[in-house]
Amino acid sequence: MAKAREVPGLHAQLSYREAAAATVRVRAEELFDAREGVLDTEDIERVHAMRVATRRLRAVLEIYRPCFDADAYRPVLRDVKALADALGARRDPDVQLDALSALAAAMPRTDLAGIDLLADEVRAEQAQGNELLAVALAETERSDLHARLLGLLEDPA
Repeated sequence: MAKAREVPGLHAQLSYREAAAATVRVRAEELFDAREGVLDTEDIERVHAMRVATRRLRAVLEIYRPCFDADAYRPVLRDVKALADALGARRDPDVQLDALSALAAAMPRTDLAGIDLLADEVRAEQAQGNELLAVALAETERSDLHARLLGLLEDPA
């Protein structure tokens, strides 16, 4: 799992609002930097890294909620949650396929047909999850989620 980036300039003397701005900015950048190649089903770590980034971002948004205008905050948080859900729909089959691969390696050859059949079903779920993720990613672009996240920092509560 990718280590969380340090938040430059974060120290105890900052106001809560200044800490919120610094932290949300870094966590938003982590999220959007993780987008590259996330739809590649051959590299499951990319989707994992982006999913972790959504969880970190969601946590700081919730921690610093009092710093943000509620009318701007609610739809941003909703969209981060929707992206996290789509990432989960893709990640869960990735994990299942990885486990099935390990199981297949330990099984006798006579039992592999059943494992292969199940793996085919999970790959179909993975493909469906990838389609949901592609739609969610397109929605983050269409709604300019990145700019709206940074906009939270400019509209004090």
